Amino acid sequence: MSNKLSNLRDKIDSLDEQIQDLITQRAKIAEEVAQTKQASDNKTFYRAERESEVLRRVMERNKGPLSNEEMARLFREIMSACLALERVMRIAFLGPEGTFTQAAALKHFGHSVNTLPQATISDVFREVESGTASYGVVPVENSTEGVINHTLDEFMSSSLNICGEVDLRIHHHLLSQCSELNQIKKIYSHRQSLAQCRKWIDLHMSDCELIDVNSNAEAARRAAEEEDVAAIAGDVAGEIYHLNILARNIEDEPDNTTRFLVIGSRETPPSGMDKTSLLIYTENKSGALYSMLEPIANNKLSMTRIESRPSRKGMWNYVFFIDIHGHVEEQSVKQALLELHQSTNIVKVLGSYPRAVL
Repeated sequence: MSNKLSNLRDKIDSLDEQIQDLITQRAKIAEEVAQTKQASDNKTFYRAERESEVLRRVMERNKGPLSNEEMARLFREIMSACLALERVMRIAFLGPEGTFTQAAALKHFGHSVNTLPQATISDVFREVESGTASYGVVPVENSTEGVINHTLDEFMSSSLNICGEVDLRIHHHLLSQCSELNQIKKIYSHRQSLAQCRKWIDLHMSDCELIDVNSNAEAARRAAEEEDVAAIAGDVAGEIYHLNILARNIEDEPDNTTRFLVIGSRETPPSGMDKTSLLIYTENKSGALYSMLEPIANNKLSMTRIESRPSRKGMWNYVFFIDIHGHVEEQSVKQALLELHQSTNIVKVLGSYPRAVL
């Protein structure tokens, strides 16, 4: 048995050397790419469509035993480290440190970036608009709690483009300095997280006082400073504030997922598997909604989401946010947009971008 283990470990050591050598070769080529871009005045150092294509191919080639998600995560970190040789990106996110939005930013861009926590969604937009941040990451909808209206409202006046999306499975944990559940008297968390864990709380912690705070990261910070309290938050917050995990995955819905948008100033070329987000304003009159949806149906486009928000331009007037499959450079999307311009008041393309790959 010991000889077999020794041989297997020798094989692993040999493979590790080969993997390290190949990563080094990749990094050197990435440096050459950066030098070639600089020589040609090409300032586009991050290409979302290129990364999406690479990750899709990685998952298509994967034969296990690692999952597609794990394999893609490993390659994402390699790409992130190589890109940082050219430039370390600054990514603004809805803070503070330890939020799920930060986790989404790191999932999308990898850990070789500088993340910049912002107090509000508006601040994330401003940091990107000013050029302080290369990109921003903001939440837009949760599978159980619905849309984040503040994010949609920002797009009404912002000139930024949606450059990507991130789907993040949300796992809530009960975090504390305490070692036992019966020591907890108060629980801090964001109101959405409290709602998403309501059944578990009622079953196990019904005597505790529930206190709503601005973010799960803020809840974790308070739990690290106060006695006899706990926070509902994720892994990142627990690590940052050095808290014990008293109970894992306490969310009521096991498939609880939040969708985040990546915002930036650059338009994204087609990746081959894209989504387009639209903002449409139409008058409040009979048949207006039908006129808006008809061009999408006629051009056989799949609509994945529709939301309405007050337009702020008159009583009971609304703007609609619509997501469709396809890219603005595809003929079917071009034709649908042409027909929408003819049948509605305002059509604004918020961005065409790669669909979340995992």
